[in-house]
Amino acid sequence: MKHALLIATSLAAFALSGCKKDETPAADVAATTAPADVSAGTVAPAAVNADQAFANTLAASDRFEIESSQLAATRAKSAGIKKFADAMIKAHTDSSAKLKTAAATASPAITPVADLTPAQQTVLADLSAQSGEAFDTAYAKAQTDAHQSALDSLKAYASGGAQPSLKALATELIPVVTAHFNMVKGL
Repeated sequence: MKHALLIATSLAAFALSGCKKDETPAADVAATTAPADVSAGTVAPAAVNADQAFANTLAASDRFEIESSQLAATRAKSAGIKKFADAMIKAHTDSSAKLKTAAATASPAITPVADLTPAQQTVLADLSAQSGEAFDTAYAKAQTDAHQSALDSLKAYASGGAQPSLKALATELIPVVTAHFNMVKGL
């Protein structure tokens, strides 16, 4: 139980990283269900368990990597950045497929939701407004930050996650993401 709380807290913190609009502690976000707002006619979504949160975080990370790297194809100046971006598109497309397979074999099955966090949306919007050397610098920083966050999430789940198929995937992806992190630091 202690590991599940640690994972849920880590994943919620990752999802909220860079987003200072919500001052709710990460543990509260992951462990509670928001009340319904009957007057507005809306019902807040139920809390997400640690396994679903991990799958969602990984799916959003893959989506961010693919979308930001697609921008690099048209906005980057450096051939090295473009080559790295091509590699990220392939690697994170593969990672997304592996995640879907691992999540489907979980018990109960999980469907990853690849909704970008507000922080990821902001970074993509900022990247969209840049080109050339300014884009290259911003993209390299975004990739460094994204790979560090992904690595932290993978390590946390690999050491304390509950679903064997997702733990195996996290363990498999740690060296891959570590290699990407080292590659981006060299750009």
